[in-house]
Amino acid sequence: MYTGIIEDLAVVESIRRERKGATLSIKSGLSSGMAIGDSVSISGACMTVVSKSRGKLTVEVSAESLRRSTLGALKPGDRINLERCLTLGKLVGGHLVAGHVDGIAKVVAIEPEGDSRLFTFEAPASEARYLIEKGSVSLDGISLTCFGIRGRRFSVSLIPHTLKVTTLGCKRVGAAVNFESDMMAKYVEKILAQRGSAVAPEA
Repeated sequence: MYTGIIEDLAVVESIRRERKGATLSIKSGLSSGMAIGDSVSISGACMTVVSKSRGKLTVEVSAESLRRSTLGALKPGDRINLERCLTLGKLVGGHLVAGHVDGIAKVVAIEPEGDSRLFTFEAPASEARYLIEKGSVSLDGISLTCFGIRGRRFSVSLIPHTLKVTTLGCKRVGAAVNFESDMMAKYVEKILAQRGSAVAPEA
């Protein structure tokens, strides 16, 4: 579990593709505070650290993660967002993020708003129903508030700090980002669906 508050803008050192997945090596100062077996969010996708050394950590990426996220398109030198998993007593500055990518969203517009930027994204078709005005969404692992919802399209406002310390600062129109819906909306939907399909007892 994560909070969507990015801790490090790390760099991909190498990616070795295999028949059923890939091995990803990452340069990051967070490696000193991590252990083998720890979970880490890589641009919104939850991965497990399988090895580490000074200034570097390595994760193995499954075929499913490559299919459902932008990790399969990474190349050496690319920037990625990193966040260590949530611990008890840690401030939840964003919202509860599972690190389970639902699909890929696209940047469709970027407009300046003073020093900030107004980004418009297009959500995956299967996830658009979870968009709620002023609700939470995770994009590349970043906890953001969405608004201006029009069908599959929605907007988020990014302050200069977020643009500086996350991958969104270098995204352009047409870029892909990992998308995770607010898990609370999914739980509510499932509970209500189960209640609606329950057969009322006979009198």
